[in-house]
Amino acid sequence: MTARRRTPAGTPALRVLAEAGVAHEVLAYEHDPRAGEYGKEAAEALGVDPARVLKTLVAAVDGTLTVAVVPVAGRLDLKALATAVGGKRADLAEPGAAERATGYVVGGISPLGQRTRLRTVVDSSALDHPSVLVSAGRRGLDVALAPTDLVALTGAVVAPVGRA
Repeated sequence: MTARRRTPAGTPALRVLAEAGVAHEVLAYEHDPRAGEYGKEAAEALGVDPARVLKTLVAAVDGTLTVAVVPVAGRLDLKALATAVGGKRADLAEPGAAERATGYVVGGISPLGQRTRLRTVVDSSALDHPSVLVSAGRRGLDVALAPTDLVALTGAVVAPVGRA
């Protein structure tokens, strides 16, 4: 009989955190399907400063899918994202392409545990906080962790890619 290793329950993002032994806190809230801005909904529902809640966006930089992790209180600077990875032009990816590449649905895309590991850029403002929140891989589920752990687990470049 072959021994089977049990995988921690939860989303791929939570499994990555558990397997890495990274300190984190899982935070759940009741997702409103009518919510238009998922990250702002999370900040409000959890009572957290929106500067600490990060959204995960997928863009195509010179045709290569790239993840940008920026505060929900701001916007992604596409030109800065392209520059951060040595590219010339960036455009937001089509939602279907983002979902296929990451394995998550829009509004629940996590920078952790993606189906295809995409190059990642985390906005430098994330390092201003002892902990940040990112999607845990499902709408209504976030995870709080140290920004340095987020950067290490995703192999991210840190650059100023967010703007107010």
